[in-house]
Amino acid sequence: MKCPYCADLENRVLDSRDVREGDEIRRRRECAGCNRRFTTYERIDEVPVTVVKRDGRRENFDREKLLNGLLRACEKRPVARADLVRVVDTIESAISRREVREMSSEEIGSLVISELRRLDQVAYVRFASVYRRFEDVSQFMDELRHLLRRPNGDSVDD
Repeated sequence: MKCPYCADLENRVLDSRDVREGDEIRRRRECAGCNRRFTTYERIDEVPVTVVKRDGRRENFDREKLLNGLLRACEKRPVARADLVRVVDTIESAISRREVREMSSEEIGSLVISELRRLDQVAYVRFASVYRRFEDVSQFMDELRHLLRRPNGDSVDD
């Protein structure tokens, strides 16, 4: 492993621990050349999941792209980045457990929406407005009414 500070290839592992429910190993290392410490992550190299976009294009699933979308939805909201990383971990784990290695962007969007709804309702509506491609205010209001319904079906304004 090359040191990110001095590019020396000699280092030693100071600490190792499982992260992401055992799907990844975090290693704290110390460089033999400059004595600075850095962290690396190790995970199993899996067959990538292909995401089928709405226009038919295909691309590999990218957890960073998903995290960036969540960060935009949660901008100026009291949502910790660690919570968003957990959402991405949950979604990535659900995707990787599937036998089929191809998934539509709509299926991934549905997973994101269900997680965001539990995490932050404003972020949920922001994400849903883009994901569901609201064309006018009435669609937006319908989603808000649906969100405001209580579990027993009564709306908040009843």
